[in-house]
Amino acid sequence: MPFSWRTMSTSYPDAPLGIRLVTSLWGKVCPRWQVNRLLWFKCSVLTLTYLAYMCYHMTRKPISVVKSVLHRNCSGVQIPPEFIHNGGEPPNDSTWCDYAPFDGPDSAALLGTLDSSFLFSYAIAMFFSGFIAERVSLRYFLTFGMLFSGIFCYLFGIAKVYNVHSMMYFVFVQAMAGVFQTTGWPGVVSIVGRWFGKSKRGLIFGIWNSHTSIGNIMGTLIAGYYVEEDWAMSFVVPGFVMGLFGFIMFLFLVDRPEIVDCHEKVGDHMGAYRRIEDARVIESGEISDRDEYVTEQDVNERTPIIGSVNRAPTQHAAIGFVGALRIPGVVEFSMCLFFSKLVSYTFLFWLPLYIQSSTTLNAQLSADLSTLFDIGGIVGAIAAGLISDYSGMSASTCTGMLALAAPALLLYQQWGAVSLSFNICLLFIAGVLVNGPYALITTSVSAELGQHKSLNGNSKALATVTAIIDGTGSIGAAVGPLIAGFISSSGWENVFYMLIASDILALLLLLRLVAKEVSRRSRRSNVRVE
Repeated sequence: MPFSWRTMSTSYPDAPLGIRLVTSLWGKVCPRWQVNRLLWFKCSVLTLTYLAYMCYHMTRKPISVVKSVLHRNCSGVQIPPEFIHNGGEPPNDSTWCDYAPFDGPDSAALLGTLDSSFLFSYAIAMFFSGFIAERVSLRYFLTFGMLFSGIFCYLFGIAKVYNVHSMMYFVFVQAMAGVFQTTGWPGVVSIVGRWFGKSKRGLIFGIWNSHTSIGNIMGTLIAGYYVEEDWAMSFVVPGFVMGLFGFIMFLFLVDRPEIVDCHEKVGDHMGAYRRIEDARVIESGEISDRDEYVTEQDVNERTPIIGSVNRAPTQHAAIGFVGALRIPGVVEFSMCLFFSKLVSYTFLFWLPLYIQSSTTLNAQLSADLSTLFDIGGIVGAIAAGLISDYSGMSASTCTGMLALAAPALLLYQQWGAVSLSFNICLLFIAGVLVNGPYALITTSVSAELGQHKSLNGNSKALATVTAIIDGTGSIGAAVGPLIAGFISSSGWENVFYMLIASDILALLLLLRLVAKEVSRRSRRSNVRVE
């Protein structure tokens, strides 16, 4: 339904300040201009949440790039004049260009400890973050998280400026960054879940989820640009951008449709969708299988999933941890994500260093090449969403991609260093197959389970379920880089064997759900034939 900007600016006092200012100004400039309110705000929500989570990943990436200069082979590096002393030699020919405390033989373990400090704190805090997100304004939740995530990213880089060499300092900064980064995923998934129904959700989330890979690419390119000259800026610039976008979220993000009176229209749209689905189910004779599907009959945009400060409060209490675990599929997908995210985050934190050690490329070029894994992740996320939407079999989609990911990783380890073209092709393919299932589980699957029929319309579950699934996956994400840091010294092939084994375990954990999906699809086919 069209609306006037002038009318909206005075009728919705709960809208964010930036929205009210922009609409007030536009209402004066073009008072008669009419737009579709629902479409306009849906686009703005997708854009803002996309940019927000892109920034979260942008600030996670610099550490993987900077590792290559915190500890490296100094013999081939040009010695600056300030390091030359008597005799024209640096004080220590092997470690003068390293950054203490990462200048010793245990550097790989120390760098792995930094990864673990971030990831374990992220994983633990994620379980609490979901509970908090269900009970507070998500706009403030994201703003607060983004500002402090930017601050701690900045503090890591500023250590070089002030010549800080304390390992405890770096561990503390990484751990606190991990805590505040947990505000991102439950927040953005819950907001998108409030605004969009389930029709073609896999495709919408697949495209939207490219923010993860774009954020990784942006973080890599920014960090790679500064890494050789001044690695402090590799953290300072992403941290500043993160804080800036946090303020933009505060000004413009509309986290609930009813704030701008889109509640009823979303409900009407989903009601029509529900009636079409009901007619299709009854006509096709699938009524006996109705309880196995998550439909809009029980959870739609009219239910309290959106919430309302202007209407009667919901009668449902926020779901607890045990209640969320009882939702069918939550445990299986959580454990699958444990191993899937282990693989993805091992690449996230160690791929640039692996490329540099296995090829003749320098730190910046290795970082640039590693972005192909994330580009493949964009394609994989969209492909997984499309296949899931078309087939209605999300577990089978994940299993198929995981089955192909294991041999793809083996091929990359064996043949990736043969030539640059081989490295590019195999790295892209690995990105598609590794990140596809990871993206599908953390987006569309989490949103589906957070609105499962067994909840009987309880709206206060989406952020909790999302946090449980992503929190479990984040434990795997913490374990993978930690193990990689310890076993990489014995040979990178051992790291890849670990990753391949993890993919196989992730696949096995979904076999029960795959069997149910195949059985359900077979019954539906038989009903149509009869």
